[in-house]
Amino acid sequence: MSERRYVPLRAACGEPHSCPAPVRRRVLAATALFGDLGERDIADVGERMTARSWAAGEYLYVEGDPADDLYVLASGRAKMTRSDADGAEIVLDVLGPGDLFGGVASLGMGVHGDSVMALQTTCALRIDSEGFRTLLGDYPAVAVRAFDEVAGQLSSTRAAFAAVTGTVAQRVAGALVRLAAKFGDPGPDGVLLQVPLTRADLAGMTGSTTESVSRAMSAMRRDGVIDTGRKWTAITDMAALRELAEG
Repeated sequence: MSERRYVPLRAACGEPHSCPAPVRRRVLAATALFGDLGERDIADVGERMTARSWAAGEYLYVEGDPADDLYVLASGRAKMTRSDADGAEIVLDVLGPGDLFGGVASLGMGVHGDSVMALQTTCALRIDSEGFRTLLGDYPAVAVRAFDEVAGQLSSTRAAFAAVTGTVAQRVAGALVRLAAKFGDPGPDGVLLQVPLTRADLAGMTGSTTESVSRAMSAMRRDGVIDTGRKWTAITDMAALRELAEG
């Protein structure tokens, strides 16, 4: 894999400005919130949600905006961030299809405590506070799961990605292991991460600097643990990466 200088990631969204009914049903059925509903009920939930798409670099919402909508990512990738006291960006999570995010007043959220930006063409299903409140009344089982699972998830600091213990190399390796578990695409030469992340993004995940992340990844590449290109990373030795993450 070391001879390959460019690896195109899979297209994020075949229909960037729409989210057809089959896609809605498939995505909603894969979520913890709606997964136990029957096909007819899932179709009903999908019809109550609106779809919208964003180009790479566009914000779905910004920290401090009113929390008026609950989102389910349907296609693409997005990063959830928060600013620290000095204004630096902390990457709390990387979102993929089926992930729930956002916030609504019925879950006790007045404003967004984070920002979400599309990393590639991204489509999400959205339901506003009033619609979500009606949905909870129509589906009591969803209401129970909403407060047991969604509220905790949405208020979480996503600490797994923002861990700042260990050396920079350990933190970067740990972030790559977690990303591989969620977005890894296994192939004959290794595991390609199907998410377009920059060194700055990885620095935000690991509480480090872009320069320190670059040095750590250069060492991993030199040792044959990973291969990299512009906004892509492939893991060529998963066992060695896990060993590095564990220290």
